[in-house]
Amino acid sequence: MGNEFLDRVEDNATVRTWAEITQREKGDSLAEGYISVLWDFTRVSVTQNNLQELKEIWEQWNDEVDNRLFRALAQFWNPAYSRFTFGRVDLVPTIEEYTALLLCLKIQLDKVYSKAVNAPTFLKRLVSITGMSEQWVTARMKQKRDSKCIPWKNVKDLILAHLDTKKKVDIFTLSIYGLVVFPRALGHVDEAVTDLFDRLDKRVTSVSAILAETFRSLNACRRAGEGRFIGCAQLLLAWFHSHFWKVDKVSYRVFSDHYSPLKEIVATPRRDDISEEKWMAIFQNLQEGDIEWRAPWLLPGEILYRCGDFDWVPLIGIWGAVGYTPLLVLRQYMSRQFVPATQGLVECEFSYRSDGYKRRVREMVSAWNQTRRMKGLAVGPMTTLEYSKWWAKRINDNISGPGSENSQPVEEYFRVVPTELEIIRQDFERINAELEKKIKQMEEEKVNLRLDVDVQKLEADKLRKGKNKAEEELDSLKTDYKKLRLSMRTAGLGKTLEQWLEEIREERNKSNQWERKFQEVQARNEALEKSLSETQKEKGELKDRVVELEGSL
Repeated sequence: MGNEFLDRVEDNATVRTWAEITQREKGDSLAEGYISVLWDFTRVSVTQNNLQELKEIWEQWNDEVDNRLFRALAQFWNPAYSRFTFGRVDLVPTIEEYTALLLCLKIQLDKVYSKAVNAPTFLKRLVSITGMSEQWVTARMKQKRDSKCIPWKNVKDLILAHLDTKKKVDIFTLSIYGLVVFPRALGHVDEAVTDLFDRLDKRVTSVSAILAETFRSLNACRRAGEGRFIGCAQLLLAWFHSHFWKVDKVSYRVFSDHYSPLKEIVATPRRDDISEEKWMAIFQNLQEGDIEWRAPWLLPGEILYRCGDFDWVPLIGIWGAVGYTPLLVLRQYMSRQFVPATQGLVECEFSYRSDGYKRRVREMVSAWNQTRRMKGLAVGPMTTLEYSKWWAKRINDNISGPGSENSQPVEEYFRVVPTELEIIRQDFERINAELEKKIKQMEEEKVNLRLDVDVQKLEADKLRKGKNKAEEELDSLKTDYKKLRLSMRTAGLGKTLEQWLEEIREERNKSNQWERKFQEVQARNEALEKSLSETQKEKGELKDRVVELEGSL
């Protein structure tokens, strides 16, 4: 515990300098002259335990495995670096991501699982977990290849009939680990699972063991060119969907103690009709812009990047161990990607049946007592210039490159060919939208016509008032004229008769002009009212047409 490296948290720049120097001095995970032993195509079986009976007890788990997606995904697993490689994109499930997905306590991260040296026997562990007698357990234990196990049907009967509620929950949890997380022998719970389960009471985290067996199983399938995946496929696909679907950012719910990323991922509807070939084409042409680099439910924090004297993180599983380097996927933490230290990754994997495995396990357990973490740094470009140069010249191990022909954006692969009914519905929606647009235009024209009518009415009123005023003035002039005539006759003064007649004609002409202008305005008024009536009639006919189209569908 007094070691100077114990739980050290270092700056990003310090770790970057160390990684680049270590990479130059020690070299890469694959050296020059390496000859790949991987097969061109890996036939992966994703056969899982039948979870229907398990669902009857726990109905919340209903996420089926997409076999086509998983088989395509496995082709891009790179055993030399323990991560997926899609073109220029490196991705891998990290300890921090699986810890968030499984809602594990962060204080447990360094309490790593390791296979106990003097552990109780499988019989003793089952007796302790189930609370049943040795005779009962012995009668139901089976031998599957090189390991012992207990059939699920016996465990299920015990869950349904057990009188002790705590034991019932423990047995059910053990079944989840044996049938879903570590499904080695189909329909059975392996003895190695009980060893891990027995250590969970000591607050040991299961995350590193889950990742270790996930990576080891993918490695085995890729190197053999075939095999059955022995890991939690549901959890791996849940992680996959969080990075490969452009999703809305998770809101403040992620900070709630009751928020469950897995529950939200399972509840999200996804397409299940994409063929394996189409998935392969998608992965081969994947671009950096297609990636959701940091899972939306992963909160910012420190990055575990190294343990003890290892230049990476050793993962101890229930059947073996493997290593992985989080420095390869710093962008998953939204941190700047620099050259990682990878030397020794290829040689670090071993099973618990190999020679000297106990010594190697002790070294890894000791290394976990000296963890090193780094702070994230998200400034400037997402990759350094040195990383781009290293990535271009590193030796890659039989990973499919981008397709040069018929390359399409990712969105094009998800386009759905519409059915005949869908085409009819789209046509109806298009016609309906056009009619609604036309009706809206007519409504606007109707409003404009009403405004024009109002304006014309105001002008007509103004002309009518002008006419009345002119008639009043004319009457006043006539009266004045009569008075003047009378005065002229009396006084013999003023204009001549012809002059007065001419003036009267002019005034009469003015009066006639006002009369004609009033008649023109009145005629225009009648034309506007007729146009408004025709518009209302056309609108009614359009509405009848829309009703007729809806009835035909």
